[in-house]
Amino acid sequence: MTEFLEHEGGRIAYDVTGEGPLVVLAHGMGDGRRAYRFLVPHLVAAGYRVASLDLRGHGESSTGWPSYTRVDVAGDLLALIRHLGGGPAVIVGHSFSGGAATLAAVRAPELVGAVVEIGPFTRAQKIDLPGLLRVARHRKGMLRLLAAGALGSVGMWKRYLDVAYPGVRPADHAGYIAALEADLRRPGRMKVITKMGGSPPADAGAVLGRIPCPALVVMGTLDPDWAAPEAEADGIVAAMPEGRGRVVMIDGAGHYPHAQYPDEVAAAVLPFLKESSGPKEGNG
Repeated sequence: MTEFLEHEGGRIAYDVTGEGPLVVLAHGMGDGRRAYRFLVPHLVAAGYRVASLDLRGHGESSTGWPSYTRVDVAGDLLALIRHLGGGPAVIVGHSFSGGAATLAAVRAPELVGAVVEIGPFTRAQKIDLPGLLRVARHRKGMLRLLAAGALGSVGMWKRYLDVAYPGVRPADHAGYIAALEADLRRPGRMKVITKMGGSPPADAGAVLGRIPCPALVVMGTLDPDWAAPEAEADGIVAAMPEGRGRVVMIDGAGHYPHAQYPDEVAAAVLPFLKESSGPKEGNG
């Protein structure tokens, strides 16, 4: 059931399932909280209380916020954790929200016990011309992603998603994408995507060296957002304090491994959560 948090003059939609240590799921740009629909049952069965939210400007959350940066989303995540009783919680952030999770952990270490970053934009990005020429999936993905942001085009966003979900797709994929399209065609929604897309992840990258908690970076081997996804994941961890982060690659996954290969993502995430937050005894 959808609940709402009034925060900074806006409204954040969320739902909560399960009992136990708190895990907060933050989706990526242009998506919604159902992005984690296949991962939530794994987490609940393992003994976690799972809160999934719609980012500001997405889904049932309100538009009209003054800005849509990773710093803003980090503040929203921390406000939700406080609203749900405080931490330490684990934040799972995909893509744009991977950087927001990092910022939240640095900003309020008493509230964030660990972070999981899936396909994260957490470092300042540079155009990889050799990679664009060499790797077709990266070239197609980036051209479509940039066009979607520049033109505010829902159709181009859908074409990007065609590349971002290589190979295996969820059984409900067509219906899920149709629902996303309907949501993004609502007034003001693609303007949010444009603003988020124009918000560079340098803010998150600048604090990677100060992240105070364990971090897991999960990356698909075929993620089109980078010519060399594993190198990007390794670079994120290398910028953290030594021993703070680790990388798990999901073979064959694109930018949405939690939707394409939820069992494999759960197999990577659950042991990490157990080390970091300790689920209830007798579960999972």
